[in-house]
Amino acid sequence: MTTTASRPETRAQTPEEPRQPRVISFSHRLSKWDLKISPYLYISPFFIMFAIVGLFPIAYTAVISFMDWDLVRNSGTFIGFDQYIWILTQPHFWTALRNTFSIFLLSSIPQLILAIFIAAVLDRNIRAKTFWRMSVLLPFVVAPVAVGLIFTAIFADNFGLVNTWLGNLGLPGIQWHKDPFWSHVAIATMVNYRWTGYNALILLAAMQAVNRDYYEAATVDGAGPVRQFFSITMPSLRPTLIFVIITSTIGGLQIFDEPRVFDQFGRGGAGQQWLTITLYLYDIGWGQWNFGRAAAMAWILFVIILLIGLVNLLITRSLVRDEGLRRELTKRQEKELARQAKKDLKEAV
Repeated sequence: MTTTASRPETRAQTPEEPRQPRVISFSHRLSKWDLKISPYLYISPFFIMFAIVGLFPIAYTAVISFMDWDLVRNSGTFIGFDQYIWILTQPHFWTALRNTFSIFLLSSIPQLILAIFIAAVLDRNIRAKTFWRMSVLLPFVVAPVAVGLIFTAIFADNFGLVNTWLGNLGLPGIQWHKDPFWSHVAIATMVNYRWTGYNALILLAAMQAVNRDYYEAATVDGAGPVRQFFSITMPSLRPTLIFVIITSTIGGLQIFDEPRVFDQFGRGGAGQQWLTITLYLYDIGWGQWNFGRAAAMAWILFVIILLIGLVNLLITRSLVRDEGLRRELTKRQEKELARQAKKDLKEAV
């Protein structure tokens, strides 16, 4: 009986079947959309509110500044740059500009120096550090109207606290509300009272970010606290100082609350002794009911702040370059020290 070996069956080669298209479910698409869209939805409330509260009023004010605006009819006639020319030809504008810069300089420079000193003291290892850090912020919480009432009583011409002390010392009293310079000093004191602690805490946060190894190495080298402050602390505070200077500049040129509540009338004094740009803007808009000129005044103030901000920006960029160069040199020094250490280790072996 003969048997035949069975051969394995061979399948005929067929062309490769096309792949079926992958079906993406709705839940999978929803998760992909959530991954791409949700971050923008999370941050969208800020931009929406900024567009409504910020961009729209700016654009609307720009349009009104070129018109003779009628508030009753809510319409105006286009007159071009006449509003700007009228403001620049007013003596009150230049008086307000001079007073604004005077109060700004009398407040910002002492405020910055005092804030650095307070931050340096709070950065030391003192008792009840949290209490003192919270205490310097208390004046910032006080309402500007309350600050104005308190300092109006302190700097009163006849029966003020300061003039009473001067009288006890046999010195003549100061006419705080009549003399332009002393009125600027009084208003600048109010500004410093409110904002010095705020800036001191910002500088304190920058001081605490400095590496403590630098101070330990300086102490080993024999450097005292004063030398450490000017050689380590101040160079490390450059970016933060620029931020504080820029914010102080913007706030100082927009000062309104303190000169407004310095007397009971809020018009900058009988002879415009402490009339500022914002007070003049407020008087044009709500005193003279001319919102076209007030809008033009606001844009002039915006341009002034922008120009000073650009100057600060150029200074900031130069300081940042210096800081980056110093860091690069530090990295090179570290590599050189590491290379020298390896060389000494090989020679020792």
